[in-house]
Amino acid sequence: MSSLDEPAATPPDSDTLLVQRTVAGDQRAFELLVIKYQRRVERLISRMVRDVDLVPDIAQETFIRAYRALHQFRGDAQFYTWLYRIAVNTAKKFLLELKHDPTISDNALASRDEDDETFISRNEPSTEESPESLLAAKEISEVINAVLAELPDDLRQAITLREMEGLSYEDIAAIMGCPIGTVRSRIFRAREAVSAKVRPLLERQGGKRW
Repeated sequence: MSSLDEPAATPPDSDTLLVQRTVAGDQRAFELLVIKYQRRVERLISRMVRDVDLVPDIAQETFIRAYRALHQFRGDAQFYTWLYRIAVNTAKKFLLELKHDPTISDNALASRDEDDETFISRNEPSTEESPESLLAAKEISEVINAVLAELPDDLRQAITLREMEGLSYEDIAAIMGCPIGTVRSRIFRAREAVSAKVRPLLERQGGKRW
């Protein structure tokens, strides 16, 4: 077969190149992956464990596990999907070993990244920033966070990956190790749980359904 008949090779993306360089012994390449994903991994973990004191340790353990298993990464999925799955499993392991209650704390709420682009901020009522509207938005955010904290782990993880991380249903299914239909069901149930608590507040304030 001539070279003209051979299919063109798909160039690897930047993450795949960094993985290949890391496996070949380039430590700086892995440092670049950590820099790229550390904030996102920590944000994901913080939504799962609800305790800011645990987040750095779990994130560090996530990257250690990823580094040790990097030679097993074959590029069948996106690198971030593979990494997120390690983060989810690492967080579960920490919570299981520590028997830690993942209930959200005031300290965890106060120390969240204020510039985090989450569905909470995107769906707050669009009004002028009067004291009344700010108080109403704060009340809605607190209710949403409280509902999320009470959700079963699988529902909270699914809604977090979808609404906070903006991942596709396919990616979430790969991360959580379940069918897409199960992901859709979990997200629907999580949204309904939040909506049931938030709807009365929005109706009282003349807003729309979450």
